[in-house]
Amino acid sequence: MAKETKEKQEQSGAVKAKVKQDKVSGKKKKGAVEIQPLPADYVPRLRKLYKERIVPALRKTFNYRNVNLVPRLDKIVLNVGLGTMHQDAKLAESVADELTLISGQKPVFTRAKRSISNFKLRQGMVVGCRVTLRRVMMFEFFDRLISVVIPRVRDFRGLSDRSFDGRGNYTFGVKEQIIFPEIDYDKVVKIHGMDITITTTATNDEEALELLKGFGFPFRFRSQEAA
Repeated sequence: MAKETKEKQEQSGAVKAKVKQDKVSGKKKKGAVEIQPLPADYVPRLRKLYKERIVPALRKTFNYRNVNLVPRLDKIVLNVGLGTMHQDAKLAESVADELTLISGQKPVFTRAKRSISNFKLRQGMVVGCRVTLRRVMMFEFFDRLISVVIPRVRDFRGLSDRSFDGRGNYTFGVKEQIIFPEIDYDKVVKIHGMDITITTTATNDEEALELLKGFGFPFRFRSQEAA
């Protein structure tokens, strides 16, 4: 019994030790994802669209006197939560590499805030992975999301307009990460989903809805569901 307990403890701490070792050594592992920086003078397509069309349209709709009052995109957060990541170092590395390919930015591991004996979980164990995108990287990801990724969803009929949090932020879930064209299906360790949160500076859901509609976000409205 003592031997089995020791093996489980070593296995559960595999991810934590691996992450710490890679961070200290600073060496790139074989086949690691390399991120290519964007040119300094590059302006994303959706950023141009926002300044040239969306801002004037929102000022006309909501009668903003100051252009700084017009809502804008603040950040986009991608979050993957898997309870078995602390038991499988290969799975944790695979999820991190996939988020790097999807977002173009290195993610960070999220850890358990408290111990839960029923799930064999201890405080500090790796339970997920997330990445926060801002500015250019945010616009680039958002462009690919609405133009390429979401149309690849099977039997897609639009995203619900009820997923706002009351403060202008929108969250929706993706069931399979393989809808992103950057992912090589043959290299996937496990099929998993993720939560995507779009944070805006809007003060209410109505302003945020008009902002996302200006970008061409594919909503499924309640009137369409009733029909």
